[in-house]
Amino acid sequence: MLLSQLAQGVMAVIAGVDGVGEADSIARRLQDLGFVDGEPVRVIARGPFGGEPLAVQIGFTRFALRIAEANRVRVAVGADTP
Repeated sequence: MLLSQLAQGVMAVIAGVDGVGEADSIARRLQDLGFVDGEPVRVIARGPFGGEPLAVQIGFTRFALRIAEANRVRVAVGADTP
């Protein structure tokens, strides 16, 4: 599932960041910010118009992401989520 599809308040674990080519600066930046495999994540709020931006929390850090950025982050929801 993509991070952009995750329901608000549901805990998930990051399963990967999809890049477009080797020199994808957006994918690299997301990974640098902490969007790495195994990190717990949740959507804490969505914008009023089209659900954009998404307010996302990883640990104690919160980020605002556009839908296009959130579409690059794969997440897993299930028994392994904290």
